Amino acid sequence: MSNDLNSVNIKSGYHHGALREALIAAAEEVIAERGVDGFSLRETARRVGVSPAAPGHHFRDARGLLTAVATGAFRAFGDALEAADREAGRDRVARVRAQGMAYVRFALANRAKFDLLWRKVLIDGTDPDYQAAGDRAFAILDDAVRGALAPIGQNWEGDLAPSMAAWSMVHGFARLAMDGVFGGEDDAAERATEALLPRVLDHLRI
Repeated sequence: MSNDLNSVNIKSGYHHGALREALIAAAEEVIAERGVDGFSLRETARRVGVSPAAPGHHFRDARGLLTAVATGAFRAFGDALEAADREAGRDRVARVRAQGMAYVRFALANRAKFDLLWRKVLIDGTDPDYQAAGDRAFAILDDAVRGALAPIGQNWEGDLAPSMAAWSMVHGFARLAMDGVFGGEDDAAERATEALLPRVLDHLRI
């Protein structure tokens, strides 16, 4: 009986435009289980209960679907940075540290989607929604980093170097944590983030 109900829901959802969201959710499941390189459009369609050709109604190909997944991930990533920044208050060092911690924690909690964000070969980097989501995430970090430098008399207007330095540091740390460099225990990456990342960010000398 439940299978019949699922079939009805899927068909009904398709007619009401919910297929797009269902495909995105299924794609997220596939990459979470198999990694980005193990993604399959056919498997995604199978999990939703539609034919392999059905995703073409909303996405031209696998790249289009993965771009939609990456766009949603970037929006969630930006939300995490924004929430951390808001909680940090106005203190310049606290803002950068809070966003750095949020950055790494998001990566550790959403490994497959975080990996997808930077896989330019697999996604359409010219997609306007993807670009807007990515630009917003970077702008949140950029505002904290360059805004943090203003009180000490530096004029960084138009110079992205400080923000790029912060981004490179935090992204490299996240990648090391994801790759198990800080230990194989379940909480090793989180403990390393708590203990080491603030000290790493101190080298930005902000």
